This record gives sequence, C-alpha cells and structure tokens, in this order.
Amino acid sequence: MWWGDWRIEAAILVIAILVDLVAREAPSAIHPVVWMGKLIAWLERLSPGPDRRAPSLVAGVGMAVLVPAVSGGVAWLATSALRQFGPIAYVLVGSVLASTTFAVSELGRAANRTRSAMEAGDDPGARRSLRSLVSRDTRTLAPPLVAMAAIESVAENTTDSFVGPWLAFALFGLPGAFAYRAINTLDSMIGYRGRYEHLGKASARLDDLVNLIPARLSTLLMLVAGRLFGGMPARRGWRIAMRDHGLTASPNAGWTIGAAAGLLEVALEKAGHYRIGDGLRDPGHSDIGAAVRLGYGVAAVALPVMVGVLAIRGWVWT
Repeated sequence: MWWGDWRIEAAILVIAILVDLVAREAPSAIHPVVWMGKLIAWLERLSPGPDRRAPSLVAGVGMAVLVPAVSGGVAWLATSALRQFGPIAYVLVGSVLASTTFAVSELGRAANRTRSAMEAGDDPGARRSLRSLVSRDTRTLAPPLVAMAAIESVAENTTDSFVGPWLAFALFGLPGAFAYRAINTLDSMIGYRGRYEHLGKASARLDDLVNLIPARLSTLLMLVAGRLFGGMPARRGWRIAMRDHGLTASPNAGWTIGAAAGLLEVALEKAGHYRIGDGLRDPGHSDIGAAVRLGYGVAAVALPVMVGVLAIRGWVWT
C-alpha cells in the first residue's frame, strides 16, 4: 500500500515546510488551529466557574482529552478520505494541512519585527510587536528586557512551533501533529494560573508531558545548529542549559532558553521569575537576529532527524 510508505510521509513533511516558508498563514476562517481555539473557547464557556474547584478540575480533564481527540480524529478522517484520490492528492493536500500545525517562518518574522523596531530606536513599537511573541505585560519593559523576551520566545518556540509538531507527525502522522497542536493551543489558552487555575491544570500538565522529549531534543538540535552554522560555543550552551534549566516554572522551557543563552553568550531574564545565563552580558537588537538565525538552523538540523524517524517508523511497521 503506497500510503504505508514512509517516503510518502517524508514528502508531505518536506513540502509542508516549503509551504510554511513561502506562503502566509491560512485565512482564519479555514485555519484548523483557529477552529481548535473556537472549540476550546466554547467548552470554556460551558465549564463551571473558577470558584468551583472540583467541577473545574473535572471539566479541565475532559477538555484536555476531548480537544486533542477531536482534532486528531478529524485529521485521521481527512487523511483516510485523501487516500481515495491517490498519492499525489494525498501528498499535496496533506502537506498543506500539515503546514498549519507548525510555524517556522512566522516565528522568525515576528521576532524580526521586534528587532527592526529596536534597531530604529522605536522602543514603544518594539514593546507592541513583542505582544505577538509573549504573554507577559510588555508595556514597561526596558530595551534589554524586550530583547531578552524576544530571544526567549524564539528559543522556547523551537519546541512548540516546529520540533514538537514535526516529531508528532513523524511518529503518528497527521493525526499526531493535529493532536499535538491542540494540546499546545489548550495550554496557551487556559494552561496558566489565576482565572484558569483549576480548569487549565490538566491541559498545562499534559503539555508539559508531551514536550518532555521534544524540548530536550530541541536543545540538542540547537547546540548542533549553533556550532555548525554559527560557530557558537556549544559547550557553553550545554553548560548553561544544564545549570539553569530548573529556574523556569516549566520543566521544559529552561532547556532551550538556557542553550540559547549560552550559544548567544547573553543573559535571558523574565523579571521577577528567573535569570538564565547570569554573568553574561545583556542582549541587544542584533542578538534577536542571531536568535532567529539560530532558530532556522534548528529547523535545518531537525528535518533530516525527522526523516530518519519516519524511516525507522516505516521499517518497524513493515
């Protein structure tokens, strides 16, 4: 059966990456991640209020199961239908669908908008553009903290934005990539303290769990990419990641942030929470550009690794 051939799946991944690099995001009306967000928002409106702890916890567990299951199930139905039209349609349409589950170029563009504003001396504009990258309050951030936040976002999102969904695709196909993106979307919408302390707890823990391997893989890929493409100090990146990864509240974010701090030789701080790479210099706008190039390097190194995973998966299944 041609649809069991790992080379078909590899073609989907490669073309999906090309689509991401040359095309803009799909319109919101048809973007699968937007629809995931709508489903999450609808379920949130049906859930118990934040003052009802136990019912909120139960509802949150239900959401953490239902949303990825629905997303992965829809993707499975789509791939099953596409098989009826032959391998060419399967690859072409599948690659477009796969491209909606990750973002390489948009992550770089968003960070570069902040870099450009800082370079032009437009500090308010830099703080505004940063809102597309981070959830923290950016209104009062000094320029070094703006640069730090942009670099942290690029580093952390090498996992969430592409290494994670690529690995999910390599292991479980398009349904896996859609389920991974649904988990990540749940975490970004309700997986934080305060209003969603109880409702979002299951989603936050599930996101931590599914990213345990991708975050550490992304860290290794970052060290390799930094050394190969930028001549960066991989040993320092490893040392800072090992020393400081436990400073973040997330069990995963500190790994890639620490590696980026060491590779770029800058300190990365979220005021009042952590300072990774303490003792290194504060970054400037040029370091944001270096972080973006590092992110693209991670993607370049990750692709052959994912193709290798696909080949192993195909060998195991045959």
